[in-house]
Amino acid sequence: MQLDHIGIAVTDLAAATERWAPVLGRPEGPPEEVPSQRVRVRFLGGRAAEVELLEPTSSDSPIARSIASRGEGVHHLAFRVPSVTAALADVERRGGRLVDRAGRPGARGRTVGFAHPSSFGGVLVEFVEAP
Repeated sequence: MQLDHIGIAVTDLAAATERWAPVLGRPEGPPEEVPSQRVRVRFLGGRAAEVELLEPTSSDSPIARSIASRGEGVHHLAFRVPSVTAALADVERRGGRLVDRAGRPGARGRTVGFAHPSSFGGVLVEFVEAP
């Protein structure tokens, strides 16, 4: 399993892009809206792993709730896997809790699925399957 990206919850995607771009490099292309998760995202970096900036597009989105309770900052770690379904099943088989029972559409045409933070010592973990 390889680290794919680190997700950072932000309230202003444009301002966050300007803050992170000098360190990680300019993003390629415009931000992407992910309706299924009610966020607008932008990826920066791209060497070993990327940083995904996540701005809520709805006040009831998971990112908006996260910012309301914890403020801006690291939201999740994402790992590249051959199969999101298999990764989620493995977490559950080991007694872990899941946010998703099956993969769902994510950014950049990928399938994603989340394990509950209680399964990983308080860290939200995303599994990412390339298209």
